[in-house]
Amino acid sequence: MTDAVDGFDDQFRTNRHLGVSAYLTTDHEIYRRDGAGYYVERDQSGLSLTFIGGQPAAPVETRKRSTQLALKRVMDVVLAGGALVALSPLLLIVGLLIKLTSKGGVLFRQTRPGLNGEPFELLKFRTMRQDSCDLSGIKQTTAGDPRVTSVGRFLRATSIDELPQLWNIVKGDMSIIGPRPMVYGMLAVGRDYHELVPYYDYRLLMKPGLSGWAQANGLRGPTDQAASAKARIDHDCAYIQNFSVALDIKIIIQTLQREFVSGSGL
Repeated sequence: MTDAVDGFDDQFRTNRHLGVSAYLTTDHEIYRRDGAGYYVERDQSGLSLTFIGGQPAAPVETRKRSTQLALKRVMDVVLAGGALVALSPLLLIVGLLIKLTSKGGVLFRQTRPGLNGEPFELLKFRTMRQDSCDLSGIKQTTAGDPRVTSVGRFLRATSIDELPQLWNIVKGDMSIIGPRPMVYGMLAVGRDYHELVPYYDYRLLMKPGLSGWAQANGLRGPTDQAASAKARIDHDCAYIQNFSVALDIKIIIQTLQREFVSGSGL
């Protein structure tokens, strides 16, 4: 790889007087250099993630992006509000089942970081025994976790436990699509996530979502493997850089196919 980079620098010096950028392509990566420095582009399931100086490049704030964000908010309110009305009978039945089969409240509430790190109260249907709920969220759920109730197991498998977050979306705390809101002090491979991915907080540049590019591509569940834990954050960063309403619609369709049709859950 060193020889390739050295050759890359020679190519840059040769082309510089022509005002042309130099490119070096490897598996899943493109190295680009122009007068401003090095850029690295890495593929994240079809979306390009650009790094400058080892950090994801900040999204460019343009009029087009601002318009897309405004349209995204309209779509959030219309779809989430409509879903709350349409699914109200299901929500009532689920609440009743939780109340009849285990002691405690129907909803699980937890403070999580939102846009720009601002805290908000995330809502879920309670899926664990009341006396076993981990309010910090740091202890991750495992297969066959004894803390999960029988009703809760079904809710998790079908992602129905996430539906109360539709209210978070209507309120403006969340969006339908965005990086999933992780807990404070989130661990990856048994250590602070920031140690594994120094740019972990980049994902706070957009509102957290009910689903995201990572989840649509199967990156969900426990973060006990370094490669998949890092890939999850990289997919979130790629979404932020490439955001558009069309991409949101694509992720909604992929999520419905993967999470609900397959029954794998979020």
